[in-house]
Amino acid sequence: MNDDPALLVVVAGRPGTGKTTLAGALSARLGATCLRVDAVETALRRAGTDRPGVAGYAVAHELAAANLRLGGHVVVDAVCPVPDSRSAWRTTAEGAQARLVQLVTVLPDPVAHERRVRERAPDLVGQRVPTWEDVVRQPWEPWDSRRDGSAVAVDTTSRDAALAAAWAAVERAVGPQPLRPRGRRT
Repeated sequence: MNDDPALLVVVAGRPGTGKTTLAGALSARLGATCLRVDAVETALRRAGTDRPGVAGYAVAHELAAANLRLGGHVVVDAVCPVPDSRSAWRTTAEGAQARLVQLVTVLPDPVAHERRVRERAPDLVGQRVPTWEDVVRQPWEPWDSRRDGSAVAVDTTSRDAALAAAWAAVERAVGPQPLRPRGRRT
């Protein structure tokens, strides 16, 4: 086991801004467990859960904490649209004595954002992807560092540039110690 604390990277942002792509790339680079709240919610929906959103976040927090306590790095892919959904990740990191890095994906071009949402197809059995109308109606409170903790905005217009910016943010948060891959990707 490594002496340095595990790392919890939360990739948050509105649907269609590239969270899943970025979280997958980061988890591969870190050798981290990737927890996708969409996947948890989809499984809960198939199992007949009434409130898969609330339950999905609860399950993801428990899985993240368990993996962090085992010493593995974890990357979370979650919308986190409201302050409560953001502060809970700080609590999870603190409880597992892990370092927390929060990234917020943004797609500055609204036409490109709408196109990505409209072209998105389900990639999980039974998954319901949001429509553009869902995204527009979904509550989204802008990130406030005093309330939600520090986060780095990552422009996802370019996949490669987004990964470079996200990786730089992770390295800044970790400091001079080298990042060693840990855990298993799932």
